[in-house]
Amino acid sequence: MKPAAPADPLAQLTEIRAIMERSSRFLSLSGLSGVGAGVVALVGAAAGNFYLQSHYPSEYGDAGYRHLIASTAAERQAALPFLLLLASVMIGVALLVAVYFTRRRTRHDGQTLWSGPARRLATALAVPLVTGGLFCLRLYLGGDAGMVVPGLLVFYGLALLNASKFTLDEIRWLGLTQIGLGLVCLLLPGWGLMFFALGFGLGHIGYGLLMYNRYERPGAASKPVVSA
Repeated sequence: MKPAAPADPLAQLTEIRAIMERSSRFLSLSGLSGVGAGVVALVGAAAGNFYLQSHYPSEYGDAGYRHLIASTAAERQAALPFLLLLASVMIGVALLVAVYFTRRRTRHDGQTLWSGPARRLATALAVPLVTGGLFCLRLYLGGDAGMVVPGLLVFYGLALLNASKFTLDEIRWLGLTQIGLGLVCLLLPGWGLMFFALGFGLGHIGYGLLMYNRYERPGAASKPVVSA
């Protein structure tokens, strides 16, 4: 009887590393979640633009967003309930889309949705997001409405960078993209609505499609790769 062939040390190390990554990082994040969030952001940006142009035509006219960031405190207060409602609906729908597609992928991968890495990922995202949201609300109420969109992009980018150590590397690059757009938007505050659509809309769609084609598309050969 022939002795069993010795195990390949390289294959064993690769398997051990994969097990360690699965235990420390949430690798079943669905790219379709990003696509869905991007579509929600584009619809929300369009709804906000329509509101500013149609609800207050005498004050805002055709350049609704630009007039809003230069408006009086009373005008900003009047628009605030709608803007908060719109933001809440966008966040809620985006979360539902993310949970749906990510749960579907975790089932396919034989993982659980609310695992330890997923909880760490959610916490790493939540702290900068909540902080940034409150900071931007204070900017809006204090008369610096033009800094709200740059602030949202920068804080969201920081949140993604903070969370990227618990998930796929593409999230790090998405975070850097958001920060870059936010910094450029600081110089062009009147174009904030366009930068919002670029970052939260097209940025999510682009990276979501990239992740889907790499890891989820039928026949895709790539496996999630994370750097040390």
